[in-house]
Amino acid sequence: MTMWETLTRSLAAAATAATALVGAVVLSPPAHPASTTAFDWPLHPRPTVVRTYDNPEHDWLPGHRGVDLAGAPDRAVLSAGTGVVVFAGTVAGKPVVSVDHPGGLRTTYEPVTARVTAGMRVGRGTVLGYLEPGHPGCIAQVTACLHWGVRRGREYLNPLALVRAVPVRLEPVRTRGG
Repeated sequence: MTMWETLTRSLAAAATAATALVGAVVLSPPAHPASTTAFDWPLHPRPTVVRTYDNPEHDWLPGHRGVDLAGAPDRAVLSAGTGVVVFAGTVAGKPVVSVDHPGGLRTTYEPVTARVTAGMRVGRGTVLGYLEPGHPGCIAQVTACLHWGVRRGREYLNPLALVRAVPVRLEPVRTRGG
């Protein structure tokens, strides 16, 4: 083999390796994606809230520990944020998907026919599954409602705070003696 052939083969091998490396870098997610702390609506376009969050004073009292969003049967349900699917199955006869997010948050979506499985990493906007009809409490004019919940540990939170759709309520400043 001549020096020219050796040089040509070496350059071709280097070009192939460089192409593979560039492809891997372009196709892999960033080390710290901006979406790890950003959340979005689980239905697009932005849905109407048909039942609001109603956290009871005590854990054992009735309430509504999430929000119901107007949708339609078979509409794609999206992950509100980046995370890992921790559950995709049935709870009390209802199909549910749960996703753990950085910072200790867990979002839940039901009734959703899952397209994901436990252990899968998802990004904000990843299709988790498809909305089923029949959620109790869904108003008559809406054919399907997505119940969307969020909690940190055992504490339920208002999921609308994730998308900054909760109105800010200022409380009066309390002064000494008054």
